[in-house]
Amino acid sequence: MLIFLLSTCNRDEVDNQRPEIDMSWDGAFPKNCDTLYIGETFNFGAVFTDNTALGSYSIDIHHNFDHHSHSTDVEDCRLLPVKEAVNPFLFIREYEIPVGIKVYRADVEIFIPEGVDEGDYHLFISLTDREGWRAEKGVSVKILHRKSS
Repeated sequence: MLIFLLSTCNRDEVDNQRPEIDMSWDGAFPKNCDTLYIGETFNFGAVFTDNTALGSYSIDIHHNFDHHSHSTDVEDCRLLPVKEAVNPFLFIREYEIPVGIKVYRADVEIFIPEGVDEGDYHLFISLTDREGWRAEKGVSVKILHRKSS
């Protein structure tokens, strides 16, 4: 009887929901089709939520010179012509979220150095909660030199 009661209690506490990535609020950046600039820093901003506790997130920025897509892209952006990568920008980092947090606002400074290829890129976000459930979001961006006026 005791084993049955303990196993019943544990089932009530099972987390079976994926965390969520919110890029729709005013401070979220970048949004689909935004432009980032070579030689400048931008602030990545997103809100992450989970029903029990968040775990970690990662940001992956990689070139899209071959026009591949991610299933999370909801809006098609105008793409530049297909080209070969010579010195593409690549950024891959993972960040821990403090234990016990259900809502977290990510704010990460990312610098794009001189000398990287201009063009179409993807910013891919992966969010994992403490139980291992995962959410992903792909954002299409351009990385260009800022035009002087």
